[in-house]
Amino acid sequence: MVNYVVAVPSYNRPDVVGKKTLQTLKDGGVPKSVIHIFVANKAEEKLYEASVPKDLYGKIVVGKIGISNQRKFIAKYFPIGQYVVSVDDDVEKLEALRGEKLVQIKDVNGFFLEAYKTLMKEKLFIWGIYPVHNPFFMKKGYSTDLKFIIGTMYGFINRRITPSGKIKEKEDYELSILYYLKDGGVLRYNDVTIKTKFHAEGGLGKTDQRFEANKEAAEYLSKKYPDLISIFHRGTGMTEVRLSRKPRIMDMQK
Repeated sequence: MVNYVVAVPSYNRPDVVGKKTLQTLKDGGVPKSVIHIFVANKAEEKLYEASVPKDLYGKIVVGKIGISNQRKFIAKYFPIGQYVVSVDDDVEKLEALRGEKLVQIKDVNGFFLEAYKTLMKEKLFIWGIYPVHNPFFMKKGYSTDLKFIIGTMYGFINRRITPSGKIKEKEDYELSILYYLKDGGVLRYNDVTIKTKFHAEGGLGKTDQRFEANKEAAEYLSKKYPDLISIFHRGTGMTEVRLSRKPRIMDMQK
């Protein structure tokens, strides 16, 4: 059986992480010994040690503040070749598409192990889940082409591939691209998703000026990866991106 570790980046959410992500992992059969909570500083470490039940995790690690910095720290913390599952701190459920409905995955440990086997089968190094909690848009099975691997839950075999750190938002889009460019594909379960609240108060993923941060990130990604990124705007005015492999001239001449 493969040995894996779980990394839970968290900031200012000692109560939330215990009630949501850590309880989800415990209920799903994930051993507490493999669970590492990554906090921003010593003050946060003391807060979490005092607030989070000891039976829900194995270790608290002082890393860096900011989600991009923390993800880089996590990749450096674990050895190359280590199978790592990264889970944000407010995940309430892991769910799978069954017919037209979402059903809770009770054996979370089993899912993590099966995902590793699928990576080996497909000769890939990162897996992810469907980024929207809506069964209407989901499809049965997994894909291995260019897809968005959302940062709220994903697994990877560590090679210390990390985003540039030049953007405050959409660093998981860049990570998806980096793995795709390295391996020619990414593994995404299009019939598995999570229940969580995106951009909730506290946490590492919220920024006070998300509109501007999203715009800067989208423009950076579009400029750096013009063949893989397209920009669009939501009705709210929020700048977003899509991943799409645009054919190059050499591809069209084949």
